[in-house]
Amino acid sequence: MSESYDLLVRGGTLVTPAGISPGDVGIRAGRIAAIGSLGRASAGRTIDAAGLHVLPGLIDTQVHFREPGLDHKEDLATGTAAAVAGGICTIFEMPNTKPNTADRAALEDKLARAKGRAFADHAFFVGATGFNSTELPALERLPGCCGVKIFMGASTGDLLVDDDLRLTEALRHGSRRVAVHAEDEPRLRDRRFIAESGGGPELHPEWRDAESALKATRRLIAAARATGRRVHVLHITTADEMAYLADHKDIATVEATPQHLTLAAPEAYQRLGTFAQMNPPIRDAHHRDGLWRAVAAGIVDVLGSDHAPHTREEKAQAYPASPSGMPGVQTMLPLMLDAVHQGKLTLLRLVDLLAHGPQRIFGIAGKGRLVVGYDGDLTLVDLKRRETIAANWLRSKCGWSPFEGVEVTGWPIATILRGHVAMQEGELFEPKGAPVRFTETLGA
Repeated sequence: MSESYDLLVRGGTLVTPAGISPGDVGIRAGRIAAIGSLGRASAGRTIDAAGLHVLPGLIDTQVHFREPGLDHKEDLATGTAAAVAGGICTIFEMPNTKPNTADRAALEDKLARAKGRAFADHAFFVGATGFNSTELPALERLPGCCGVKIFMGASTGDLLVDDDLRLTEALRHGSRRVAVHAEDEPRLRDRRFIAESGGGPELHPEWRDAESALKATRRLIAAARATGRRVHVLHITTADEMAYLADHKDIATVEATPQHLTLAAPEAYQRLGTFAQMNPPIRDAHHRDGLWRAVAAGIVDVLGSDHAPHTREEKAQAYPASPSGMPGVQTMLPLMLDAVHQGKLTLLRLVDLLAHGPQRIFGIAGKGRLVVGYDGDLTLVDLKRRETIAANWLRSKCGWSPFEGVEVTGWPIATILRGHVAMQEGELFEPKGAPVRFTETLGA
């Protein structure tokens, strides 16, 4: 008697922890039930994956979906739609919404807002405020929480933790890995006059210079060592930080973004103007090359999109009134598949950066690996398909991308979430996103 599955993905090239080989994937009751040559197996639905590579469902551990309070730029429905359209199954969303996600009520509100509307599985960071440090151990273990986020720079109000006393206090409370935006706020305040000198966005990396980033990262590692707390340093932009963090991998994991790996000053500012403005900034080719060396050396643990959309009207304001941030959740995988095509990284390394790495670092339960027993999350890609990133493909509410017009080789064909086809050939289906489970919060 042949096996029966809810979904059968046949004839693809599977990327598993054991390597890359042809095979089929059978999904039953939302989980991977079988991998290999499944012969006469039947299924409620079958996808022909001939010519495609079948990856574990990919994970973006840094997005800003703006809901609540900034819904005119993005919301949980449009942001997760962009995610699955770009081959991303799971997202971690940041706390700098209005109100900030800094207590249990705000976290539960986001989870309620996502229910029935989110196309991707999801979890939310809670923000350290400098005033809620004693509450963080309980908050970080709530269902649907992926951990604590600290802003050392580039934030406002209660979410800004810009001195070492409050930074150490936040790290002292709790045990899960803490995600950190490391820019030195005191130095940025002292150098604000550069941004206000009357020039354009090309001044952004001069104002928020490499020293501002390295100084904050050094302060963070000192605080992590003092407290014994594991940290995850977000969107590293400098060759200097990568060289420094290579000596601290026992306590710090590292993220890079596709924007910093593909754009460089001054060309990005000349071509895109304020639409290239983000924090930390797009820097010159010296630093971009340093990031690629760190990817090759294994210093970088994950890629995150830092999807941070603003409207065209907001971005078109004169610098420095223009807000920092750009969309990226939908374009991350195509850009990185193109990097695979160019030989800048291998497909196995890409899967480690967008699946195995996030699962390992954040203790995600049942995701990030193409193995029996894990969630039936798959990302199907065509490594040979050539496409041009175009505005009519984008799902983000902001409606633009700094990568419009860029031709890539490698494209997401289908996004499968716990056996449910969320996207196939650009078409989106019913939103079935659910909260992510974590090994450190199970039973919470």
